[in-house]
Amino acid sequence: MSTRRSTITDVARAAGVSPSTASVVFSGKTAVSDATRKRVLDAAGLLGYTGPDPRAASLRRGRSGIVGVVFEEHLGAAFLDPVKTLMMDGLTDGVASLGAGLLLLRDQAPLGTEPTLTTAPLDAAVLVGCSGMLRESLAVVTARGIPVVVIEGDAGEGIPKIGLDNREAQRQAASHLRALGHERVAIVTLPVSAGWQRGWVGADEPITIDVTRERLAGAREVFPDAVAFGAAGSFIDEGLAAGRAIFADPAARPTAVIAQSDLLAAGVIRAAEEAGLRVPDDVSVTGFDGVVVDGLAPYELTTLVQPAAEKGRAAGQAVAAMLAGQAAASIRFTCVFRVGNTTAPRA
Repeated sequence: MSTRRSTITDVARAAGVSPSTASVVFSGKTAVSDATRKRVLDAAGLLGYTGPDPRAASLRRGRSGIVGVVFEEHLGAAFLDPVKTLMMDGLTDGVASLGAGLLLLRDQAPLGTEPTLTTAPLDAAVLVGCSGMLRESLAVVTARGIPVVVIEGDAGEGIPKIGLDNREAQRQAASHLRALGHERVAIVTLPVSAGWQRGWVGADEPITIDVTRERLAGAREVFPDAVAFGAAGSFIDEGLAAGRAIFADPAARPTAVIAQSDLLAAGVIRAAEEAGLRVPDDVSVTGFDGVVVDGLAPYELTTLVQPAAEKGRAAGQAVAAMLAGQAAASIRFTCVFRVGNTTAPRA
């Protein structure tokens, strides 16, 4: 039994009209009589024809109609992060003018199992971060002539970057704690490298994730001797585990904790409460992102509010510009420091 897809020519033949007449019934670009439209649609229904194959239009344009989006973490983990969700909403808005779809990719998928950054038929690619093996694949992608934009990472000269003032913003939060009199401070970081398992970050630990490195550098400009505990991801449970480690020794407990995300900060607060510490009377906590964290009340985090949706939108607009043959500039957004009720003068 044949599985050939019916074509507009088949529909035209069955309806007794020319292929061009059948075509305009579906395109709507030229008026046709109601009787002709009904004959064509009835014939299409009998043949199971639902409209022109979108791949044909893509081939005529020389494009696939696909923009690839690559995350450094597993997709399931990425979409548990409200920052990533807001960013994807913005990215969708940014590419809307292209009529393109977004294809979420794993760069390190097992060979032959699914499309990757180097094999998928893409018009452009947006990399969320750019480190480790992703950088190795980048040369292959650019050799294909595919426009690339990076959010929160550095892919090298000539590739537009959409980022934040991570270092300066984190320094602002640290300076706030210093002004409150805090001297013994701990830092809870995002993962320091691909595949990182939670644990203390040694002084000589190579940090390959740009966001983590920049935020840590900003905090250590103010507190150079602050200990750092690296979480395995931006999750409340990871913040809880980090907080338990930080508060385990009563003699070495910090009076303030700088967390590199609001979700991590929420977990640190839970760990402080477990340890019998009052926030902010006994320990101050800062976050980063400015997102809504369910169940955090009555706390309102002292945090850095970042424009997550605007970052995604800017990346999508950069893709659209590059596909139109225009230059796309790198953009660096600024965070807004917001004082909540989780920080106070050192007791």
